[in-house]
Amino acid sequence: MQKHKGPYSLFYQILGFYPNNINLYEQAFVHRSSDIRTQEGQRINNERLEFLGDAILDAVVSDILFNKFPNKKEGFLSNTRSKIVKRDTLNDIAIKMGLDKLVQTSIRTNTHNNYIYGNAFEAFIGAIYLDQGYETCKTFIQDRIIAPYIDLSVIARKEVNFKSKLIEWGQKNRIDVSFSLIEAFTDKENNPIFQFQAILAGNPCGIGIGYSKKEAQQNAAQIALTRVKNDQTFAQSILSAQKKQELNLSEKENNENFREQFSLSFTNHDSPDKPHES
Repeated sequence: MQKHKGPYSLFYQILGFYPNNINLYEQAFVHRSSDIRTQEGQRINNERLEFLGDAILDAVVSDILFNKFPNKKEGFLSNTRSKIVKRDTLNDIAIKMGLDKLVQTSIRTNTHNNYIYGNAFEAFIGAIYLDQGYETCKTFIQDRIIAPYIDLSVIARKEVNFKSKLIEWGQKNRIDVSFSLIEAFTDKENNPIFQFQAILAGNPCGIGIGYSKKEAQQNAAQIALTRVKNDQTFAQSILSAQKKQELNLSEKENNENFREQFSLSFTNHDSPDKPHES
């Protein structure tokens, strides 16, 4: 096949080099809803490449961040990496690169659909790794993904893990933080939907909806965190509620201790003295 025609030319524009095994790249964009069956009955789609690409992307981004921020601790590096490789970010990058136009799927893609484009992006990374090796894959991610689409200094400062931030706020202010599942159902396309409520000091503070439990909790946490940071009256009411909870708990414990001591005293008082041995 002549490498200046057809799909070779298309992938060259995206990659900056010609593929050796173009079948890998084509497979990266085959969603399981449109998988291809071989003569042996094997189903071909991008799930295995996605699995590999996920791991390679983690490794490459970790490598880049390790060298970009030599004085930062593990927690900072891990948190920054999670912001880069999260599904929302990968989905957006895939669309900006035009990879969404290459995805083969038989389901509608104008809804959530579990981040089909982001998953295909990971499969694409897996294909590059198998076809060209780690160094070429790293160069591609650094030059054609991070450089044009991700400002590492900006994303490092960006708060994304709202649940973690809310829990940190709760620990700092000695506030009990929990999340309660309100409802779980499916939409018209049979995608699971979860509804969670963030609870601070026993008070409902925000309801989040998402296509996973994690996403729903993050959305609920974001609402609650925004309220406690921007509404001082609300924040004060939560602090007061926590103090009231602690006071009630203390009174309950005192009452239980009193009843236990009273019961023990009553038992000892009623017990007959042990007769002396002759």
